[in-house]
This record gives sequence, C-alpha cells and structure tokens, in this order.
Amino acid sequence: MKRNEFLKNSLLATGAIVSGSSLMAGTNTGTTTVFSTKANGPFNLNYGPHDGMFKNSAGNNFLDQIQYMYDQGFRGIEDNGMSGRSTADQEKIGDLLAKLGMEMGVFVLDKGGNGANTLAAGKKDHIDVFLKGCHQAVEISKRCGGKFTTVVPGDFARNFSLDIQTANVIEALRRGAEILEPHGIVMVLEPLSDTPDLFLRTSNQTYLICKGVNSPSCKILYDVYHMQRNEGDLIANMERTWSEIAYIQTGDNPGRNEPTTGEINYKNLFKFLHEKGYKGVVGMEHGISGSGKEGEQRLVEAYREVDNFM
Repeated sequence: MKRNEFLKNSLLATGAIVSGSSLMAGTNTGTTTVFSTKANGPFNLNYGPHDGMFKNSAGNNFLDQIQYMYDQGFRGIEDNGMSGRSTADQEKIGDLLAKLGMEMGVFVLDKGGNGANTLAAGKKDHIDVFLKGCHQAVEISKRCGGKFTTVVPGDFARNFSLDIQTANVIEALRRGAEILEPHGIVMVLEPLSDTPDLFLRTSNQTYLICKGVNSPSCKILYDVYHMQRNEGDLIANMERTWSEIAYIQTGDNPGRNEPTTGEINYKNLFKFLHEKGYKGVVGMEHGISGSGKEGEQRLVEAYREVDNFM
C-alpha cells in the first residue's frame, strides 16, 4: 500500500490526515473544521483528558468521566492503561466514544520498551516481547477504536556504540511496523526526560529513527513537557520534524501540570498546531495544580484560556 493512501485510510478515523509535511484535517467538503469557543462547546483543538482527571466531578467510573469530559467540551481521550483493562472494559469505552463521537488517543503498547526490555540491545527475547505487544495492540484497537500506540525503546545499551544501538532500534521497529501497518495502527515513539538512561531523548533523534524505519506506522509522539526539558525551541523543532509527528501531548514545565501553570506559552503553541492543520487528539498528559472539584474546574478554564488563539 502506498504511504499516502495508508495514512489517509488509517488516520481518518482519528481526525488526522498526514499529507506531505502537514497533518491536515477537514470536513467531507474539504473545508477546515473550526470548533466553538463558547463555554462547554467543543474546543478549537481536540484536547484529550485521561482517566482520573475528573474523578472528583464525575466519580471513579471512567465511563462517567468520559461523559463528563464530553459535557465540558472535550471530544477526545487518551488512556495509557488501556492495555491493562479487561476486554469488556475496552469494548465499553470504545462503544461510548463511538456513541458520543469522541476520538480515542494513544494507549501504551504493552511492554513497548523499558529499562528491562530495551530495543537498543538487539536481543531476541526483548524484541519478542515488543512484537507480542504489537499483536496485542491490534486486538485492543479493534475494541476501543484507538489507532495510536505509544512506544518507548527503553534504556541505553551502553556496551554498544550509539550507532549500533540506533540500528538495533530501527530493525526492531520495522518488524513492529509490519504487524501494525495492515491494520492502520501507528506506533508513536516518545522521547522522554524522566531519566538520562533513556535511549530516546530528542525530537531530532526520533525523526532520524522514523526516517530509518520508513513506515507510516512509525511516527513521533511530541510531548511538549518532555521536549521543553530536553531541547526547548519547541515550535522550531516541531517545524523541523513535522513530517514525522503524528501525535501531541501537553504538560507545563516546571511541575507537569495544566497549561498556564509554568513557563510554556501554550496559546502560541496551540495556534501553531491549528495553523499547521493538526486535528488529532492533543493528549493532556499531566497532573492538576489544584485539588478537588475546584482544581478540575480550573483545569477546564486553563484550556479555555490557551485555546482562545483565534
């Protein structure tokens, strides 16, 4: 299947179509969808909260939280723990999202890479665990409707040179892409700042690996919080690597809480995403600075504030 055809077919369900170096979106007539900025109406971008973010307002049941998210104007979710949910729960979440017309963002590939299972080492048993996770992702996607799965290659294997480690990661990811591509699923590689032992650190490095894998099923997850810590120059770096970016996550720095609580100018950043035509889920991968229902309401207000870039 040609790359452009694959991307159009696989990402249309998520609202994001990769075309050339841009993520473009529109209605069936080709016009760009502009969301309402009125209170409780949909946002200009498709922000996606996660489980527990509104537990004080909606209770502990994730399905109730999803309904509450919809009522607040959110039209997407993400769920890092989807792989650990029961088959029945995955289906219930997928059914509710379909009923509400909401999009499923990323879920983490089961054992998609960690310190004990690093793809940089090139070990068969590590790769087998990763490939098993890819097969599982296909089934999870069918139940919940999610087309993006997060992959972290794991830690450095410091007994090898950086070039050898990079080659090992590319080879493993190519094998994973062979599993995911026929099903329109995209593994999004996430460079992180949690520890200096992590192999994947910057957007440029991730861009190089995606080019090496050379598959529409291997793209970049650009987490603004981590990239502010590791490299800064956010908009310029996103522009440079845009052709390989398929998913965005947020979190202000310092603190990793909602926008407006740190140093990142999210209004300008979201304006950039809107101008680029990005209509995929923007995952709210962060905590909440406040507490209780008041903190959750302030969270919504913060997104209304930075979403007001039109």
